[in-house]
This record gives sequence, structure tokens and C-alpha cells, in this order.
Amino acid sequence: MSPAIAPSITPPSAMSQACLFQLKSQNLTGEIPEEFADLTFLNTIDLTLNYINGSIPSSLGSLPLTSLSILGNRVGGRIPKEIGNITTLNILVLDDNLLEGPLPPELGNLINLQRLNLVSNNFIGEIPATFNKLTNLTDFRIDGNSINGTIPEFISNWTQLGRLDIQGTSMVGPIPSSISSLTNLFNLRISDLKGSSQSFPPLQEMIKMTELVLRNCMIIGEIPQYLANMMSLQTLDLSYNNLSGGIPDNLGGLPGLNMFLTNNMLTGSIPSWIMKSSKQIDVSKNNFSELPAPSSCQQGSVNMVASYSPVASNSINTCLMRDLPCSGKAKNYYMFINCGGRKVTIGENIYDEDSLQIGESNFFQSDSGRWAYSSTGIFLSYQDPKYVATNILALNVTNQELYTTARLAAISLDYYGLCLQNGNYSVSLHFAEIMFSNDQTYSSVGRRIFDVAVQGEIVLKDFNIAEEAGGPGHVIIKNFTTIVANHTLAIHFYWAGKGTNAVPSSGVYGPLVSAISVTPNFKPDLGGNGNKLSFGAISGIVAAACLVILLILIVIWYFLRQRDLEDKDLSALYLHTGRFSLRQINVATMNFDSSNKIGEGGFGPVYKGVLPNGVMIAVKQLSSKSKQGNREFINEIGMISALEHPHLVKLLGCCIEGNQLLLIYEYLENNSLARALFGPTEHRLKLDWSTRHKICLGIARGLAYLHEESRFKVVHRDIKATNILLDKDLNAKISDFGLAKLNEGEDTHISTRIAGTIGYMAPEYAMRGYLTDKADVYSFGVVTLEIVSGMSNSSFRPDEFVYLLDWAYVLEERGGLLELIDPSLGPNYPKIEALKMLELALLCANPSPALRPTMSAVVSMLEEEHALHTPFMLSSSDKDGQTIKGFEVEGLSQDSQVHSSSHSVSYSFSTAETSLSTEIPSSSASRLLDSTDRELMKRNQDHLQKTNEWLK
Repeated sequence: MSPAIAPSITPPSAMSQACLFQLKSQNLTGEIPEEFADLTFLNTIDLTLNYINGSIPSSLGSLPLTSLSILGNRVGGRIPKEIGNITTLNILVLDDNLLEGPLPPELGNLINLQRLNLVSNNFIGEIPATFNKLTNLTDFRIDGNSINGTIPEFISNWTQLGRLDIQGTSMVGPIPSSISSLTNLFNLRISDLKGSSQSFPPLQEMIKMTELVLRNCMIIGEIPQYLANMMSLQTLDLSYNNLSGGIPDNLGGLPGLNMFLTNNMLTGSIPSWIMKSSKQIDVSKNNFSELPAPSSCQQGSVNMVASYSPVASNSINTCLMRDLPCSGKAKNYYMFINCGGRKVTIGENIYDEDSLQIGESNFFQSDSGRWAYSSTGIFLSYQDPKYVATNILALNVTNQELYTTARLAAISLDYYGLCLQNGNYSVSLHFAEIMFSNDQTYSSVGRRIFDVAVQGEIVLKDFNIAEEAGGPGHVIIKNFTTIVANHTLAIHFYWAGKGTNAVPSSGVYGPLVSAISVTPNFKPDLGGNGNKLSFGAISGIVAAACLVILLILIVIWYFLRQRDLEDKDLSALYLHTGRFSLRQINVATMNFDSSNKIGEGGFGPVYKGVLPNGVMIAVKQLSSKSKQGNREFINEIGMISALEHPHLVKLLGCCIEGNQLLLIYEYLENNSLARALFGPTEHRLKLDWSTRHKICLGIARGLAYLHEESRFKVVHRDIKATNILLDKDLNAKISDFGLAKLNEGEDTHISTRIAGTIGYMAPEYAMRGYLTDKADVYSFGVVTLEIVSGMSNSSFRPDEFVYLLDWAYVLEERGGLLELIDPSLGPNYPKIEALKMLELALLCANPSPALRPTMSAVVSMLEEEHALHTPFMLSSSDKDGQTIKGFEVEGLSQDSQVHSSSHSVSYSFSTAETSLSTEIPSSSASRLLDSTDRELMKRNQDHLQKTNEWLK
């Protein structure tokens, strides 16, 4: 039984001269006694690593303490404001407890405080403004709390600061530029910031830096060259950002550098000095393309798995390519892994050995070729890091062999199923917390928290094994179903900076998994397996098969004669995407119950559904009334199955049975952008400025991918608010590829079938059928206006202005563009940034396609990498005072929309846009224009001539 702190340890009279009270790692229980206040000469209380509960007595505020540490206990409640009275305090360490509530402003009175450590508690609210007075701080840590708000500018006052830790909080970026004042920093760790993208912070003067962690902070741009001036730099972690460009060659001059750059957008080639390095370096999951590529994915201690663009070359090792494509026939359909352990047999299943001890920057592929793993990160402040955990408890569970060891990682751990047959799979993840004890000792107060994603979808957020399983040493198995569409399964474990990291010793944190099992929910192709047959048997089988094949061919030939030519394409669709049975969809949608109907378009109705593992899906059903349905069904599944990007809606699979044609998508909780902005009042979302900017940037990135970055260059043709969907974090995703077309190269495409939505179609396409990717840029400009104003372009009808775009040009002429800002924003928006975004919208919606920017340029402008250059634009009224800037084929009425594709997967918002299936040649479209429109066309040509003169 553990000793307890007595209510009165020693009579105060006998200890009145006491200066130090230190009982570390004693497993003491009970509460901190109020009687400490009677020890008037006490200047140090150190109760680190015990099992103390209760709260911090407010009476401690009367003591002349210089140091107070209760790290690694179970102390709860709030920090008493009286602690702010101890102006003699130099050290306050409260890490790894259960403290809660906001940080008391009174702590700002501790003007002599040098070390303030508050890691892994339950603090909320913002960092108090009074902390600006803590000018003697040398060490400040708030990891793993729900502290929110921004990193305060006043940290520039902490000029003595040597260490700053802000990992795993709810704080919002960007990192303030005032951080540049902290020239004494040698250890900076910031991770998992919320908010929008930011440039690399100004750290040029921090030449004393030894550990620099800026992980998952949404940093864009290139890695700065000045990092090479940090000659003492030992650890550089810039993983999980959006960094682009190449790796600076001058970083090779830092011989002691361990570097983690996984999951960025780095391009070019991997520098030769990295190949020769003996330190831990991870450049996995990037976008390199220059050849020659490395011959393998692991060279020494350098991890390069999935580091090359899929379009780099067909000659490089497939494990180097993003998404690890299968190089041959996909023969695998299951995998069983004893993570961190030896080979064991459980029932009829053999769990492969996975006992490799290293994991700092390591890629390992199993002998069977069925699976591989990639491990990233160093356990900082840990002298003897281990990447395979061994059980310290007496386990009383079935299949103990799976739980006596486990694999763990410091930052992230990815398991891959390789060359899997496409289809629906069951994934079981086995967990048991085996590094914390299950008793009343300090080794039981640790908390391991991490995230898990399957196929890119987070399935476990802030997962705590011991809490879910009922304590350390208990087993919990999490079961999921998922779709494998490209022969590769990815299971991702990630530490987001939360939980304890110093209990029972420093460096114990990060994701941990005991075993993984993956089995098919379909009948796999067993070709090549089984016992050998005799020659006669084989001959008989071959002859019978040939006869059957002949009969099948005759039946197919007859069947195809009876069907429309387009139906030939349907049989090939399963080759490009996952397969669902009609029975699965009926169960998920409750037989397409009307209560699950969340949308209706030209394609047909859209239903929500729930798979057996609880994953929500959206099911798009082809209506028998749709004339273009089959063609668009084929086009959409063909397009989107070849495209994958964070800002494109994810196609999970399709179902083709009988007369049912179904597309199955990820379900996006916040529906469409149209509903969020100008849907029914009860469905509108309150979008602040930063969210609107994030949505614009997300659409721009998605379009830049379609136009310039994907293997197939695609023009969407129907960008509008109803075709932009929002996930639970309000990230924008482009949907509805039924009208999309492959870009025809450098030649302008002349279309005989105009398709799109009036009000969003570019003039040159709507009038003459000239289609390039600049048509999407025009539509993006219109959608950006809608996002900023909160008004629909097609529903805007004040006075004589047909479209919102018309009114925007008038306001621009008057110098009053900011009148367009959505009134719901109030004064809470950056006026300069808003004006720039409006100007960018008008630039994109320029009547001349030659003057519109590319979408990659738009992304750069939104990320503020490049200034906005607005070219000459014709005034909103010429000599006759006639409006032309918002010209959108006004000869076509709103009710005569040309082949609108409002059959989008936008779920429950019925748009005001008319959906027709009219197909007209561009020449016919021209005949629909009245005399006024023809005059406008002539004036638009005059405008182009003036623009060319201006450009000269």
C-alpha cells in the first residue's frame, strides 16, 4: 500500500525553519495539506511523480516559495488565484495533472517567474494578457491543453525565453511575426495549429536553435535557406505542412541534423547529401519528380516511401510513388500483423512478425509482400527511445500473444496493405495500453492520446486506449469497414501533441497499436491458388471453359444489340472504383427511405446512408427520367476515379445492378456552400472571414489540381456554389464531375455541346463554345463574389442589374466595392484583405479569358505569395451607358439554362437554378442572341482590342 501525505506532516513549530520539502517518485497518495502554509520559511515544494489528488491549496499563496512542482500526479480543480501572490516564485511546474478552467490572470504578477510548465492538463480559454509582464521567463510550455485564441504578440516581451512549447492545443495560427524577437530560443516546438495557411515564421536571428518543431502548422511556401545558419540545430521537424519547392542544399552543412519533412508538397529531387547522411531523415509522402530517383525506399536511415509524384516515371520503384501503386496483378486480399511482435497463429489466421526495433525514420516491407509500415519521429528528451513496447502488466486476456508487445511511434505510423484486390474490407485494430500501470502509483497517471485514420478518413479522434478499454492492460478492438479502390490500403496513426509525455518517464507518448487484421467482405479472386491438377483435368477444364466463354460471347453479342451504345461503358466501371452491392446500399439508406433523401438534381435524388461501421455515405441515384444520366454517370465515375485531392469530393464506389446506377460518395456534414450562404435561414451557417478565405483557397487549390497538377488535365465546366461541398471542418470540396471534360492541350476546344449554368459560364464559352480552363477561372470569380457577399449571383435582382457581377462592377467604378461585404460579418473582417479578394474575384471574372489568371496564380495570391496585379478592365458603362461587365449571354433567359448540371451531390439544398437537358450547337446559341446582345459582343471585341493595346 502506498504511503499517504499526513494532514500534518510534522508540527509546524518543529519545522518553522524548513526551506525544502521534496518527496519525488514516492507514490504518495492523499492531498496536498493546507498545513504547508504554517511552514513560513518553506521555499521549495517538490512532489513530482506521486499519486496525489485533491486540489492546490490557496493557502500556499502566503509562502515565500521559489519553486513549486507537482508534475505527474492527479491534482484537479483550478489554479488558485492566490498563487499569483508568490512574487518570489521562480519555478511553477504543474505538468501531467487534471487541472482545469482558465489560467488565472493573477499569474501575471509572478514577475520573477522563469519556468512555467502547464503541459497536459484541461486548461481552457486564452493566454491571459497579464502574462506580458512575465519578462523573466526562460521556459514556457502549454502542450496538450484546450487553450484557444491566437499566439499573443506580447511573447516578444519574453526576450529571455530559451524554450517554448505549444503542441496539441486549440490555438489558431498564424505564428506571430513578433516571435522574431526571441533570439535566445534554442528549443521551439509548435504543432497542430488551427486556422488558415501561413508563411514560414521569421526565425532568422535564432542562431542558437537546437530543436525546431513546426509540425502541422499549415505552413506554405519554401523551406528558408537561413535554417542552415542554425549551426547547433539537431532536430528539424516540419512534417505535415504544405511546404513546396526543393530541399535547400545548404542544410547539408549541418552534420548533426535529424530532419523530418514527411507529408509536404516538396518537389524537384532529393539532394545527394541526404542519401549520404547517417542521421535520421524522413522525406516520405512528398511530390518529388526529378530523375534519377533512388533505387529503394529506405537507404540507411533515410525514409523515402511515397515521396515521388505518381506521374514522375513508370520506371521508378513503386514504393517511391505516392499511394504505393501495385506494379503487377493484385493478388492479396487479407493481412494479419502482430505489431511489434513475433509470428503467431490465432485460430486459422497467421499473424506476421513485425519485431523490427527501429522507427525514427524507417520503412519496412514484409517478406510476404502483403503489407509494409512507415514510422516517423524521434522521442525528444528520451535518452533510450524504443519503438517496440513490451508489456509491464499481468495480462488476463484471450490471445495474449497479440498484446505482449506493440509498435509505437513518436510522430506518425502508417501501415499499408499492398496489392490488395479492390473491394470492401473489414479492418480490425487491436489495442492494449501496456506502458502504464493499473494501480495507485505515478506510472498509472499517464494518458496516451492519438488519432487514427483509415484510407484518409479520421475514424478515431483523440483516442485514449486505457480510457476506452477500461484501464491499462485491458484489450479493445476497433472495427471498421473501408473501400480499397486503387489496390492500396492506408492505416494512419498520428500524435497531435496531446496527452502526457513525461509519465512514467520522459518521452512516453505517441500512437501505439498491438495488432491489425484486414479481411475482405467479398469473394476474392483465388486464381493461382490450390492443389495441382492432372493434365487431363486441366484439359477438360480448359475445353469446358472455352465452350462456356463461347456461349457467353454469343449472349453478350445479342444483349449488346438490344442496348444503347453507352451501356457498354458501364461494365468497365468497377475496374476504376470500389464496388457496393444493391443490398448494402438498401440497408445503408433504409431502402431509400424518404427521410434519408437529402437532395434532388437533374441526375436524380441523393440519399444519405450509414454503413455497418457507422461511416456516413451519400448515395447518388440515377433517375429513370434523366435523359443525360447514363452518359454523365459514366463521365463522372471515369473522371473522379482518376482524381484524388483533399479538395475534391471522394468517390467511395459505385453500384450497378439491374436498372440501378448508383454513385457512393463520402458524406459531407455541412452540405453545400450554396446552402451555407443563401439557403433557408435555418440551414445557413455563420461563416467568419477566416473561414470564407479558407473556403476560397480550398476551391482554388482543387481547381489548380484539376487544371495543372493532376495526371489528366480537366475542365470542370460547372463550378458554382451548389457544387462546392463543405466537410465538418468547413473545408471546401469540389463535386459533380458529370459535365467535366479533359483539356485538349494547347488548342482551344470548340464545343458543339454547350453545358453549364447560366450566370456562371464564361462569355466566350456560352457564346462561341470556346472552352479552356479559363472558363473555370471565370466561374471561380463569380463564386468568390458570392462567398464574400453572401448573395447568389443568379438570384440577384436589384433594379436593372441582372447579376451580382453587374453590381460588383458598378460598385468598383464608384470606389465602393466593400459595400458587397456580407452584412452578417459586421465589422469583424480585415478590410484590406477583403478588398483584395473582391479585386481577385473581378480579375478572375474578366470578360477576356486572356486576362484571367491561372488557378495556380490565384492560389499564390490567396496565400499572399504574390501581389495582385489587376489589368485594365473596361468601364462598367461605355459612351452609351450600357452595362457589359457582367455580360453572361443575357439573350438566354434564366429559365433557358443550357444543359445545367444541378444534379450535383450537394445534398439538401434545392437551387434556384433551372435544370434542363437542352443540347444546342454553339451556332444555335448564337442565333438566340437579340440585337442588344450582338452589340454587346461587338463591344466586348473592342474591349479585347483596347486590352491588347494596353498590354503592349
